[in-house]
Amino acid sequence: MISIMWILMIGLLVTGFVVQARLRSKMKAYSQIATPGGLSGAEVAEKMLHDNGIFDVKITSVDGFLTDHYNPANHTVNLSPEVYEGRSVMAAAIAAHECGHAVQHAQAYSWLTMRSKMVPAVSFSSRYMTWILLGGILMLSSFPHLLLIGIVLFALTTLFSFITLPVEFDASKRALAWLDTSGFMAGEYYAKAKDGLHWAALTYVVAALSSLATLVYYIMIYTGRRN
Repeated sequence: MISIMWILMIGLLVTGFVVQARLRSKMKAYSQIATPGGLSGAEVAEKMLHDNGIFDVKITSVDGFLTDHYNPANHTVNLSPEVYEGRSVMAAAIAAHECGHAVQHAQAYSWLTMRSKMVPAVSFSSRYMTWILLGGILMLSSFPHLLLIGIVLFALTTLFSFITLPVEFDASKRALAWLDTSGFMAGEYYAKAKDGLHWAALTYVVAALSSLATLVYYIMIYTGRRN
């Protein structure tokens, strides 16, 4: 059974690489297509926020690639340089997506609230669970409860990854709805923005499934220790 889990995890790993490669390909292609209005990602973000009655969120540029995120703690939409300064369909789609999170926050979207409350516990788990799991496997015969502690911590991060899914899908839904109803994008531009966000969302799905498969693998090691 463990061998089957290994095959499953390898399959998910390969799938993850394929999805990431496909996403990068889509981003590269759609980053070459200028937005109809010629607005930058930062300008798109500002317009979407204001159209949703949000004026207390700051839009900033952060270093890195695919580092775009919304921080509910300090009310900031943080965009990578390619998105902040970019005037492409992909830059607009990503900027709108991150503003979708800001709209969620402003409207107290339940899944975002739940995820935000989990952040401190997940940060703690992520910091220590790898070493606890490793120690638990090495000391499985003498101190099996250490592995159980690691499994509980890992389960928390797995739960977090699944709670992230509706948050990300809803943010994209809000972004696409605004891009459509505002008249900012239509036709092929809208289709490409939707396609780009679709592949971005798939990375979260693969990550969640991979986390679940790994969790099941550790549980099988723990429950099979008496065999």
